Amino acid sequence: MEFAYTSEQEALRRDVRKFIKENISAELAAELDPEAATGDQRGLGPKAKELYEKIYQRGWLGITYPKEYGGQGGDPLSQYIVEEEFRRVGVDISLGGSGAPAIMAAGTEEQKKHFIPGLIKHEIVFALGFTEPHAGADLANLRCSAVRDGDYYVINGQKMYTSSAHMATHIYLMARTDRTAPKHEGISIFLFPMDTPGITVRPLWTIQNNPTAPLGTTYGTARTNETFYDNVRVHKSCLLGEENKGWRVGAMGLNLDRVGAWRYLISVQRDEDIVNFVKKQSIGDYAPGKDPAIRDKIAEMWIEAQVCRLMTMRSMSIVRNGGNFTYEGSAEKVWAPEHGVRTTEAITQMLGQYGTLLRTSPHALEKGIFAHNVLGSFQSGINHGSVQVMRDQVARRGLGLPSGRKPKPAAAK
Repeated sequence: MEFAYTSEQEALRRDVRKFIKENISAELAAELDPEAATGDQRGLGPKAKELYEKIYQRGWLGITYPKEYGGQGGDPLSQYIVEEEFRRVGVDISLGGSGAPAIMAAGTEEQKKHFIPGLIKHEIVFALGFTEPHAGADLANLRCSAVRDGDYYVINGQKMYTSSAHMATHIYLMARTDRTAPKHEGISIFLFPMDTPGITVRPLWTIQNNPTAPLGTTYGTARTNETFYDNVRVHKSCLLGEENKGWRVGAMGLNLDRVGAWRYLISVQRDEDIVNFVKKQSIGDYAPGKDPAIRDKIAEMWIEAQVCRLMTMRSMSIVRNGGNFTYEGSAEKVWAPEHGVRTTEAITQMLGQYGTLLRTSPHALEKGIFAHNVLGSFQSGINHGSVQVMRDQVARRGLGLPSGRKPKPAAAK
């Protein structure tokens, strides 16, 4: 079997690259750089807005989404190719992490017609209200509550690491609607505007804040947030899917969110960075690309990166053909982030002390991207579900293994 693209898909890639060459200017790159810290509520400056409009007019946003919801009704591989090329230059056009897959699968017709076109055009941006201080990656233990009051729900609680809350237009919130149900039940999802009364957003500055990470850094965000919900009233029409069935909707959405170029490139762009560096650059009189040990290690990492690519292709093929997509996204979420951590550690060893210099150092390599990648690397094993949780899902859903929970001791007679 030959894992290759068709001539039409290769033509699309050339077209996208030509567009990027003609439209990604130095001024735009400077505007997109996190150090600029400019932009409106959606984090977009004027040149970025202009760029997204041009991309939309070319039909490259929301390629796989139905035309009646603002998409193109196109092929997932075409979407993958377009996303991949733009992601490499720091422009994210994907809907990964947006909530769009879950809305398409479980939303009402009204919700689809409202949210999907806005998400595609980047006029709507969701922050994801999942993690809580006491629960961490264990979403089933969330305590943020939504209590029914006639046609409304009253939401109270706190969320942590709500990364886009300071610039998002809406929140995709998981809350407990039945405290008496088992912990995986009694959870619901709500979609509502961030300017709803009762919401407080407080910044949590990350290790990438000072200095800020250069454009292209994996997990280089300078800020995340904690959010508080104090008697927030939302209409029942904000409920996504059925009441108390949010765990299934959320798990399905997260699984689908893990499929695509943006998730794949999070883990393998570091491989591309070091290959490009050693092919062209030296460190003083030392040329890493001529060192046999380094060449061998880079080749080993590149092979692992191709495994990431093939796993992504497998997942897209299953979704495209209407197959039963159960554990495959979880398997990707184990392999790819751990590969990224191994790559980052290996690059640091290759570059020595120079690999630890951040962007403010006059001797930093490639604006310090290798050092900033080190700071962000371990986050990839936690975001969107920890690799430990993903391994459990592969074991139970993919291999049919029993739960590892210990049986409760019998009550004393």
